[in-house]
Amino acid sequence: MHMGDLETDHLLDLAMRLFADLGYDGTSTRLIADAAGIPVERVVELAGDKPQLYQAVVARTLEAEQRAVDEALGVFVPTRQGVIDLFDAMLDFYSAHPRFLTLWMHRWMGDAADVSGQEAYIRRLTRQLADAIREVVQPDVDAGHLVWTITWCTFGFLTSGNQPSAPEADPGYRTPHDPQTLTGFRSYLHALITHLTRPPAGATAL
Repeated sequence: MHMGDLETDHLLDLAMRLFADLGYDGTSTRLIADAAGIPVERVVELAGDKPQLYQAVVARTLEAEQRAVDEALGVFVPTRQGVIDLFDAMLDFYSAHPRFLTLWMHRWMGDAADVSGQEAYIRRLTRQLADAIREVVQPDVDAGHLVWTITWCTFGFLTSGNQPSAPEADPGYRTPHDPQTLTGFRSYLHALITHLTRPPAGATAL
């Protein structure tokens, strides 16, 4: 890899952290340049102006998400347990990449409203997951809505910073990334999926 490529990768990593932490609208090209320790002109030379830099960051994020989805679908089995395993993999992925979550949360709240082009890609990822689980869900459950329900629950849990049963002042407070708290949420997702998918052949429905 050339030095210019390494410099660009480092710049995109910094920009990702700033866009995720502060939002696109709260992050200036000057702030990114200062964080990277280079002139604004060098930022533009390496990655373009602020909208182009943001689009490059989002493209890298989407590529990582696509790889995670492809890997999970590559071993997917169309059963209730298969659906549980599929969304376990997605929970693990987003738990390991918290800034991906905050980048999308900013976007969903109207951040970077003047920069478009990623929505179709996100719809495609959602459609891939929905198509995979469609034959497994209960007859009265919309597969796409179930994908979004799990997505919203997962994003909300991992970005909330709260454990419902223990306020922050409580010595027992734990963050969503605490293993015990994450295990509890995972169990909740398993229960949700169990109630909304078909039981194995011969089993009694819940």
